[in-house]
Order: sequence, then C-alpha cells, then structure tokens
Amino acid sequence: MLNFKVLENQVYLYDGTFNGLLTIVFDCYLSKVIPSDVLPKENYLPNLLEKPYFISTDEKKANRIWHGIYTNISYTALYDCYYAFLSCHKGKELAILKYLLHGFYVGFRICNMLAIDYVLEVTKLRKTVFGEAHRLKGLVRLSELENNLWYAPIHPDNNVIEQVGHFLMARFPTQNLILHDKNRNLAFLYSIQNRNDYEILKVPINFKIPKFSKEEKQFQKLWKTFFNTISIKERTNPRLQMQFMPKKYWKDLIELN
Repeated sequence: MLNFKVLENQVYLYDGTFNGLLTIVFDCYLSKVIPSDVLPKENYLPNLLEKPYFISTDEKKANRIWHGIYTNISYTALYDCYYAFLSCHKGKELAILKYLLHGFYVGFRICNMLAIDYVLEVTKLRKTVFGEAHRLKGLVRLSELENNLWYAPIHPDNNVIEQVGHFLMARFPTQNLILHDKNRNLAFLYSIQNRNDYEILKVPINFKIPKFSKEEKQFQKLWKTFFNTISIKERTNPRLQMQFMPKKYWKDLIELN
C-alpha cells in the first residue's frame, strides 16, 4: 500500500459521517499508516484481539481532503467514493480509505485501476447505490395526507434517501414532501416555502403517519380496483414480477397491500 504501514489489529472508529471518514483519510495521509479496519463507533463490538481508537470529526480536515480529492485526483473519484459510502456494505470504509490514499499519489488514473481490489470494490459499491436509487425513482409512490402533505415510505438497502428526495423535489416542485426511509428512520423534508432547500432528519421508531386525505383513500381504492380488473389470473407470474421489481419493494406498493 504505497509506503503506508498497516497497523495490525488497530481499528479506527468514527461517527459514521462522510466527513468523519475524510478526517481519518487526512490523519492517515499525514502519519503514513492505515488501520486494519475502519468502523462506525455505534457498530463496533469490542474484543480482546483489536485495539479501537476513536477519531473525532474535524470539519477543517474533512474540507481539505474534500477539495484535495476534487483538485488533485478527480471529480469522478469524489463521486465514486461518496456513493460507495452510502452503501450498506461492510468494509466500505477501508476500501474508500485505501482508494483515496492511493489516489493522492497517482491522480485521476486511480479511477481506471480496476485491477486493484479496493478500486474495484469502490466502483462496484457506487454502481449498486446508483442502481437502487434509479429503481426507486421509478417506483416511489406519493400519497396525499390530510394536512396538504405528500408522503412516501421506502425500504432501501442503501442510504439513497437524498438522491430520491432530490428527484421528487425536481418532479413535484409545488408540493410539500416527506420521504420516509423506514430502514434507517430518516425523513427527507421539502417545503414549497423554502425552494431548493430541504432537511434530512432522524425520526422516532414509533413515528405515526398522519391519516390519508379523503381524496387519497378514494384514489387508492380506484387504483386497486383497476389493477385487479385488468390483471389476468391465469397469466400471473410472480417470478417474472420479482425480476423487474424485487419483492422487498412490494410493501410500499399500494396495489399489493
């Protein structure tokens, strides 16, 4: 690993944010050492064989690395690493760390060095996250609530709430939106009073969805009736359905509930 010493059994812990990971990249670049693993603090289970060390997020360090990636490596590298970070894959942090440290030595060429395992891993993770976000953009269903809000629940494997939320903002700029990631208890909030602005907030596990409007209930009933009427029972093919629309997304579809 390009003159970097690997600290055996040393685990770096961080707060789970992208800036927290960039802070670790900054420290490793200066010290010329890398840990055996990098994990969010909340996911770490202590054991006798490892030495955990928590690194607090430093916004100044993170910003320097962010701009360093953009100017000294490439925008593509920054794009790939950020999307890879949004994945649910274990081990993503160490792959991103090695990718960026290597990138500061070879520049933009790192993006095409797919023969290196961690470069290939970051590229695969980026494609996985981008692919799920793309699928959900065509699948997400908005429902009208009583208080003039439009609400949509999703259950993604990866953290794609921001990408899907941006799509909904552009698609429905005159509607107040709530996109609810139930797997992570996150909510993407967009209000027409604050155009081009949004918030992503943590919501309680026991968060209760406001009631649907009367019009929404009627339209859902009509849609289910239409769906059941046009379907041909003898030609139902659940396996083919799952190829085009994985079953894990069915719980958010009105016609299948």
